[in-house]
Amino acid sequence: MRRISIFGATGSIGQNTIDLVARVPGEYHVVALTGASNIAQLAADAIRLNAEIAITAHDHLLSDLRAALAGSGVEAQAGSQALIEAAARPSDWTMSAIVGAAGLAPGLEALKHGGILALANKESLVCAGALMLETARAHQARLLPVDSEHSAVFQALVGEDIESVERVIITASGGAFRDWPIEDLAHATLDEASSHPNWDMGQRITIDSASMFNKAMELIETREYFGVRPDQIEVLVHPESLIHAMVGFVDGGLMAHVGPPDMRHAIGYALHWPERRGLPVERLDLAGIGSFTFRAPCETRWPALRLAREVMQTGGLAGAIFNAAKETALDEFIAARIAFNEMASIVEDVLDSVAGMPGHIDAAMTLDNVAQVDHVARQEAHRVAKKRAG
Repeated sequence: MRRISIFGATGSIGQNTIDLVARVPGEYHVVALTGASNIAQLAADAIRLNAEIAITAHDHLLSDLRAALAGSGVEAQAGSQALIEAAARPSDWTMSAIVGAAGLAPGLEALKHGGILALANKESLVCAGALMLETARAHQARLLPVDSEHSAVFQALVGEDIESVERVIITASGGAFRDWPIEDLAHATLDEASSHPNWDMGQRITIDSASMFNKAMELIETREYFGVRPDQIEVLVHPESLIHAMVGFVDGGLMAHVGPPDMRHAIGYALHWPERRGLPVERLDLAGIGSFTFRAPCETRWPALRLAREVMQTGGLAGAIFNAAKETALDEFIAARIAFNEMASIVEDVLDSVAGMPGHIDAAMTLDNVAQVDHVARQEAHRVAKKRAG
């Protein structure tokens, strides 16, 4: 029986993973499930899957979790250290779907114990790509992409030599505001930014889609994961969200991955790899679809893409600064303290200011240094946002 753990079990990726696991009872032994504040969902899934342990990231919710698990035989724990300890438990396959920089430490710990880490946590490669990849190599672990775009690239490269790759094209839906007049973005509301036209995702990533910060993160991830140069990576706006990525080769050919906007495809591919198994996803009716459309992204509308390219050019710990500033700016928008289009300008200001602080952007890539830079960048982002709010 294959041992698996799901970090971020109560989010959309975690729930889709649980859906696939629950369809084949007896095939998996669930070691750990983790979540944040949705204690009822976490406990219900832990009991249903007979997990060894359930962990909430919030210490103050431990008593609630214990009460929800009473009599089930499932152990309950809470806090960041408990997450790391759970990641150290022997597991053949671990889903890393904790949202934000908080997913980095448990993911690294899981890699230290071998097996497969299915990576849905964008921040891990953005903040510490070299550290993640080196840890995987050192412990003979395998890192598999779960973002739909990177899973698509990974699948297109099966049997191919990376040296034959000329370009990698990742697609973007354009999010909620892809057709809005640019001048209206300053007045976009939280509810409007939280509604995605194609995908059913959590609030934060849906807003990141509208601002294109999720695609900016994926640009950096593509460079880290596949080792291609930044100038080889392109972004195309593809409103249908059916072509997830394309790989162009030196002979001029393009290999495209086409599928429905259902995260169970990428999750299932990583879960069953190296096999390919049947999945409960829609089969596309191409004749009914009729056509695919594409357009180049406008960096005036989506300045996050330009910032991501600057981060790749800078290197070092610029990715950790970028992510911390982005997460903080998103918090400020959700709290209605800044406008939607101010998020990117705050991130740019923080990148500029922290880059000028000695010993940060050029520090060695260790978990401690990433955490320190993350802390400094968040403080600076709060300062900039407060100044803007007046």
